[in-house]
Amino acid sequence: MVSSNQRWSFSSIKNIPADFSVSALIVGLIATMVSYAGPLLIVFQAAKAASLSDALLSSWIWAISIGSGVTAIVLSIRYRTPVITAWSTPGAVLLVTSLSVYSYGDAIGAYLFSAVVITLLGVSGLFSTIMRYVPPAITTAMLAGILLSFGVQVFVSMQQLPALALPMMISYLLAKRWSPRYAVVLSLLVGLLTAFLLNRFELAGIQIAIVEPVFTMPAFSLDAIIGLGIPLCIVTMASQNAPGIGVLQADGYDTPTSPLITTTGAASLLLAPFGAHGINLAAITAAICTGKEAHPDPAKRYIAGIACGAFYLVFGMFGATIASVFSAFPKELIAVIAGLALFGSLGSSLASAMSEATQRESALITFLVTISGITIGGIGSAFWGLVAGVITNALLAGDVRRWLGRNRRQPS
Repeated sequence: MVSSNQRWSFSSIKNIPADFSVSALIVGLIATMVSYAGPLLIVFQAAKAASLSDALLSSWIWAISIGSGVTAIVLSIRYRTPVITAWSTPGAVLLVTSLSVYSYGDAIGAYLFSAVVITLLGVSGLFSTIMRYVPPAITTAMLAGILLSFGVQVFVSMQQLPALALPMMISYLLAKRWSPRYAVVLSLLVGLLTAFLLNRFELAGIQIAIVEPVFTMPAFSLDAIIGLGIPLCIVTMASQNAPGIGVLQADGYDTPTSPLITTTGAASLLLAPFGAHGINLAAITAAICTGKEAHPDPAKRYIAGIACGAFYLVFGMFGATIASVFSAFPKELIAVIAGLALFGSLGSSLASAMSEATQRESALITFLVTISGITIGGIGSAFWGLVAGVITNALLAGDVRRWLGRNRRQPS
């Protein structure tokens, strides 16, 4: 277990040059690429559905990028842990169908409400208390379920564009044999070169422009708070923050939960008037940065968190432009490099989830429910996998009987 309890000090900043590595820098870049090449496109869909202007869309992208960048850098340095933050992807999915129902001012008010609730959950320590009742085997099984589709997409891409995917895979395996630390880096370089030779880059229409953030005065509507604010809070906590904690735990980091939730909640609160629907802990992109691909020494992987945050800041300044840049890459390149970068985390998560014989059944059910993709009440399968695993563990371990026994002994 990697200790993350050291206090903030100037010495922790001074150590950054000594701990710097090219592999951590590249892994941070890959994590940022995955964020912009996939989840950001959902933001575009939501903005289009709500008929937002280009200025509001650019401000939205600026706000979530700056919030993610600053929190990732601050938290990674503070805890010397690769704490990767991002915008709420399930929250953006929710907005695709919900944002057009309310005025933009009411939506901003709902964002503020969600941010306040999340911040209070962090400050109070309630979320940490809840997570203590979830066995590590269940959180790692949930993480494995989330990551599985990314690993599968590597081989799906081989069928779709073998001329690109196969060289990337072969270079990855060869590097794993001779220089495992740079396997993902080499695969990315081979992928970029191959895509260029195959003429698979679509660069037409890319325009570079600096964002001018737009402040929107929030309005508070009970309908928007109930219909948007509460669901946004729930999906962010259940589908982003809970798996995000699971990622850190799976790779051996004992980072305290409450400060992470509080910091991301506060960032969401400050940036909501500029369009940020929610800043939270990342799961998929975090798993890219917390594994051995970033650095063999877990204590030096925090550089990947700093690098990811720095790229967020740079890319965020160009708002909507950056999404068009990444959309110019072949989708197979993004799929393969994301999957390869997550191989290590997927393997370790599966091994950890099944290592405890007494919790193997609970972990298996968590894994299966998570990969099922079911959605109930707008909440994704990661949360329901967590719920199913906890219930299964309680039934099999006899915790329910002990809990009922305690309740019967309590005076009425």
